[in-house]
Amino acid sequence: MLAMVLCVLAGCAAPPGKIAVPPTSTGSKVVLSQRAFDEIATARARELALHALSHIGVPYRYGGTSPESGFDCSGLVYYVYSRGAGVLLPCNTQALSAVGASVDLNELEPGDLVFFDTLRKPYSHVGIYLGDQRFIHAPTTGGQVELVDIRERYWQSRYSGARRLGL
Repeated sequence: MLAMVLCVLAGCAAPPGKIAVPPTSTGSKVVLSQRAFDEIATARARELALHALSHIGVPYRYGGTSPESGFDCSGLVYYVYSRGAGVLLPCNTQALSAVGASVDLNELEPGDLVFFDTLRKPYSHVGIYLGDQRFIHAPTTGGQVELVDIRERYWQSRYSGARRLGL
């Protein structure tokens, strides 16, 4: 499957230094920088990242754990890791915050879980780091799964930590 995706990626028209990812489940296109794509070093991490990116645009739904019903933040992580990497994880942010090993912000690698304090409670929100300072997450009611820059002021001020699962 990875070989097929890479062939598709090689044939996609994208600006120099960018990699176009096949359309998401909602039909929108996603473009990864060459740096982000290069950071996704292992085949397993690439598969996970591509699987995660395919869900951009899926609506947020509290308690949601599938693209059909929608996702909340931990439901997205649970689904992507179970389907994209064959790894079963807990389905809530507090339990996820105890899985794997702690990792510093400046040492993030694609596939790491990134946590934020969005409810005046550390580790109340989670996303999946995809490289080049960006992570994917299911934001909040009325939102959709999206790819955002971890350097944005909002996320910097709420950063709680990160965990590496060892893909």
